[in-house]
Amino acid sequence: MNDDEKLRAERSESEAERNDRNFAELLQELRVVQMGVQILFAFLLTLPFQSRFTTLDSFQRGTYVTTLLLAVLAAVIFTAPAALHRGLFREGAKAEIVTGSSRLAGAGLVVLTLALTSAVLLIIDVVHGAPEAFVAAGATLLTCVLLWAGLPLLVRRHVTRRNT
Repeated sequence: MNDDEKLRAERSESEAERNDRNFAELLQELRVVQMGVQILFAFLLTLPFQSRFTTLDSFQRGTYVTTLLLAVLAAVIFTAPAALHRGLFREGAKAEIVTGSSRLAGAGLVVLTLALTSAVLLIIDVVHGAPEAFVAAGATLLTCVLLWAGLPLLVRRHVTRRNT
């Protein structure tokens, strides 16, 4: 009996029930992340209308455009599971929807990591200058990678060792 079968037996749920539960859990996770993406995107939309925006140098403007496009891409990726579900509604494809949505969520976290890193780079560059901006952006990137990728891998390793 593999791990998936063991978990299903422990929960006394059918594969359809498991897929429904997994999709509901994934949607809840996406709701949390989507709020942050929307706040970042809204903030970025206001920047060009600020009087100080005209004083940005070409690097800062390029960083702004990059950050804006990354935030848009993150928003699109994080809302794609809803579109996938809607497009495949009542087609008997719940397992595929869950798998595809999970992959989209992972891709969205990668893009969000880049958007957050880029936003920190822009803001710290404007406030303090390039050296501090690159240090802060690097710290942001490292923090996201450690917490969003490293921590789950560490916990997975622990769970695997515990179960063997």
